[in-house]
Amino acid sequence: MRKIRDTGVIVLGHRVDSAPFSYLDAKLRPIGYSVDICQHIIQAIKARLENPDLELKLVAVTSATRMPLVANGSVDLECGVTTNTLERQRTQAFSLTTFVAETKLLSKRATGVHSLADLRGKPVASTIATTSIQFLHQANLNDQLGLKILVGQDDRDAFRLLQSDRALAYAMDDVLLRMLLLSVGKPDEYVISEQAFTLEPYAIGLPRGDAGFKALVDGVIAGLYQRGEIQALYRKWFQSAIPPRGQSLQLPMSEAFKRVIAKPTDSADPQQYR
Repeated sequence: MRKIRDTGVIVLGHRVDSAPFSYLDAKLRPIGYSVDICQHIIQAIKARLENPDLELKLVAVTSATRMPLVANGSVDLECGVTTNTLERQRTQAFSLTTFVAETKLLSKRATGVHSLADLRGKPVASTIATTSIQFLHQANLNDQLGLKILVGQDDRDAFRLLQSDRALAYAMDDVLLRMLLLSVGKPDEYVISEQAFTLEPYAIGLPRGDAGFKALVDGVIAGLYQRGEIQALYRKWFQSAIPPRGQSLQLPMSEAFKRVIAKPTDSADPQQYR
């Protein structure tokens, strides 16, 4: 808070193509569920510092750059689609959990891929610097699957590996897979696995070792939950038509996230969400 007060600037890290959490609208402005939560946080920071004219600096981040930019102090709030893990907590902090996703497999229906066992010795894709690709490497090692793991530079790049048949499946969080399928002409040609491999608690990325700043951020999020405002935010981004195509995910709120709203937590332990 001292840094923000002294510079008069708060730096928000955002994604450019991670709908519905953080992406660019037609005017190249960041929008999305995570961005909306961060806007509430920014208003609280302005009120705490008694500076309504606080400058907002926007910095586009990727899967590979998001955490280093938080860790080195270049970004104050990383408002994207980032899973809170114990490993990542070594370099940065996380807010209360803001969403709970599950890692699943997306494949072409005709290939009959339903599980990792179906991919033994075959190519599978995921996105660089994500928990999904870490899961693939660990499962490949533990179960000796002989997977050929292909890496996309972002989610769309990884999805193209599946679309072009260079990979037989794409491992990623279920909500992001659903979003990608809204962009294809024949979504029925694809199938998302029923089996979930990991639970992914998303959170806002914060500088490490700053308990006061984290308390402010957590207080804002807890307030959204306690006042019921999170319900409207959820309906806006997951159950209503959103830019740019006016399509809706029609995604009901998970039981895991309902439990988070009732009892907010910043736990990185997936077992706490079951």
